[in-house]
Amino acid sequence: MRWRRPATLAVLPLLVCPLAACGGGEGSGPVSINWYNFPDDSGALQQAADRCSRASGGGYRIVYRKLPRAADGQRQQLVRRLAAEDDSIDILGLDVTWAPEFAEAGWIREWTGRAKQQATEGTLDVPLQTATWKGKLYAVPYNTNTQLLWYRKDLVPTPPTTWAEMLDMARRLAQEGKPHYVEIQGAQYEGLTVWFNTLISSAGGSILNPDATAPSLGPPAVRAAGVMRDLAHSPAADPSLSNQMEDQNRLAMESGSAAFELNYPFVYPSMKANNPQLFKNFRWAPYPRVDADRPSRPTIGGIDLAISAYSRHPDPAFRAALCLRDRENQLTAATVGGLPPTLRALYDDPSFVKQYPFAKEVLDALQMASVRPQTPAYQNVSIVISHALSPPSAIKPESTVATMKGQIDDALQSKGVIP
Repeated sequence: MRWRRPATLAVLPLLVCPLAACGGGEGSGPVSINWYNFPDDSGALQQAADRCSRASGGGYRIVYRKLPRAADGQRQQLVRRLAAEDDSIDILGLDVTWAPEFAEAGWIREWTGRAKQQATEGTLDVPLQTATWKGKLYAVPYNTNTQLLWYRKDLVPTPPTTWAEMLDMARRLAQEGKPHYVEIQGAQYEGLTVWFNTLISSAGGSILNPDATAPSLGPPAVRAAGVMRDLAHSPAADPSLSNQMEDQNRLAMESGSAAFELNYPFVYPSMKANNPQLFKNFRWAPYPRVDADRPSRPTIGGIDLAISAYSRHPDPAFRAALCLRDRENQLTAATVGGLPPTLRALYDDPSFVKQYPFAKEVLDALQMASVRPQTPAYQNVSIVISHALSPPSAIKPESTVATMKGQIDDALQSKGVIP
């Protein structure tokens, strides 16, 4: 049923005017491709839309439509529009956890043939996983993100490689009366789920089984929960841990009260601008390991571009999406907007490396990264996890994981789109 409407609409213009004379329902000229994405203050997304519109040679004009700033608000607007079969949406900027839900609901189109080949060629493997559901590609990775360990070299000459080492260093700094907090996302929201997913993946486990039909958890989950509890009960814990998100972590580090910070690369230009003196000793390192003999597997973020099942212009929408995430536009998004690219070759580009002196560490992290559980019920699963682990100081590893397991099993039984 969902596929009949676009097909019918596509035929109507042929009955009233020659194809070359038909525009996007707004008079003559190029068709309008509406791109709904997160609000970008840097101007990089608008630059990409303008650049691709010009490059189309009159084939289409991309109109950048800004979604709400919060991820929940973005998803809510897209869900409501797509549930109403709104044909004014062409390209959707999806959070990396949404593709399974939107694909299962029949709201986004599969990428096939030449478009799929162009979408996957030269693209990092882990970001592609976020755009894939049941072995089919439903989006093209537009940008990605991952966390690093940021630290003060004047306090920590050699960065820790494990969580245990980091907590030991923080205790020693506390005993010496020096800044010692480890800043991380401990509030009851998606960031807490990301923290847990990173730790369980780094411990060799996963939240769900391979086919996403049941919780996995087990000893790695207990190990991960134990790390979170250990931080919460150590001098390393910021007193505001249970209320902190990424931006509060950034501000705490810039204020000089912390020695370590687990956060995304946006903190680097912010520190440079807001505290130049402290910036001189601001350094980065790989995300700490849970166990010394296992690599860390930080969870990736980012945005994937999908094509609406109800778009009246699917062919130009596919072409436009590929243009929006091409080399030139990803480089602009990275150097102007601070968004790590998904094209592997850009990590060797001198202009990118100049802006991202930590490009190698970001690339290494992305190549070993983990993804959050891929399931149409992800929203419910994430809510269960963040509730079970909040506040981190109340975690009892074995019993908390046991409770979480039962609740995740219930969450997976939800059908269709999560409200």
